[in-house]
Amino acid sequence: MSNQKSIFLETHNINNRAGGLGTFNYELIKGLSQLEFNDLKLTLNASDTKLLESEFGKKFNYNKYSNLTRMKFFRIRKKYDLWHSVNQNTKVEPFTCRKYLLTIHDVNFAEEVSSDINHKRNKLFLEKLNKSTAITYISEFSKKQTHQYFSVPNVPEYVIYNGNPITNLLDTSSYIAEVPVHKPFFYTIGDFIERKNYESIINMMKLVKDYNLIISGNNNKKYGEEIKKLISDNGLTNQVFLTGKVTDEGKQFFMKNCSAFLFPSIREGFGLPPIEAMSFGKPVFLSDKTSLPEIGGNAANYWNNFDPESMKNTLFEGLNHYENNKIECERILTERAASFNWKTAAAEYLEVYNSILL
Repeated sequence: MSNQKSIFLETHNINNRAGGLGTFNYELIKGLSQLEFNDLKLTLNASDTKLLESEFGKKFNYNKYSNLTRMKFFRIRKKYDLWHSVNQNTKVEPFTCRKYLLTIHDVNFAEEVSSDINHKRNKLFLEKLNKSTAITYISEFSKKQTHQYFSVPNVPEYVIYNGNPITNLLDTSSYIAEVPVHKPFFYTIGDFIERKNYESIINMMKLVKDYNLIISGNNNKKYGEEIKKLISDNGLTNQVFLTGKVTDEGKQFFMKNCSAFLFPSIREGFGLPPIEAMSFGKPVFLSDKTSLPEIGGNAANYWNNFDPESMKNTLFEGLNHYENNKIECERILTERAASFNWKTAAAEYLEVYNSILL
């Protein structure tokens, strides 16, 4: 057993399961736990190691995350054969490093914070890029975006699509929604940040009378306040409802019962919620920006602009097509969702680990 190679997965974001990165960390680990890798020893980084150990047992080693390890002097000094930085934003880095794998979800910060290469955020990212032995991206778009803003070292690059986080359908029959669900409704879920572009669908709702809109996600940040104001300024408080954060049961309840899933995001490294909605055979309406066409393929409908009238027309054309071809549309949507699989993704990451460690 002594020739086992050691791999450190920097997964401390795993606790924040409401966000995309936390979901990614957990689902990747769960996918890996279903595979055999006897010649590798994988160590997970997390503040609540007991919780992970109760689920995954001896399959992994565990390192208790400490906030201090974000500082250079307190970086983890133990030498691993491979360090996997599972996202581009982590401040937790190895003190020294034999091999380094970087997974890039997006480099939105180059557009949203600063594109100046000397900006602190970009310098931190460049450090990671420049020590990478290999790089994985979660979409062709995130690869293209990284190359657009940064000089990427000449190392092996791979695109590995995320899986669908909904692996088992929950019984939602006893779920009690805190917002009205007696009327047909559209649904969306995500962080309340500007790039989610919720205002576009709220403005569209001014022209839509027979449906409600329900939006889930943590809305107590600045953008959440702006959205609440937009809803009340337009007299939509009895038509557009915010649930705040929801449980998995709640999310599945809304996805299962909505008339359509709307996702007008203008910047998305991948975009998991549309895949989740497709699992239920629901029509999805996406912006045609960034990675979303890769996710929706020919199963989704796309908005190519955010004019309310135009968005409404696209929406109702898509809904009519869906209603008139329901069985065929549901089949295309559920097959599309099933093509994104975490066990498959985890197996591809394992292949990358092995190719780096050869």
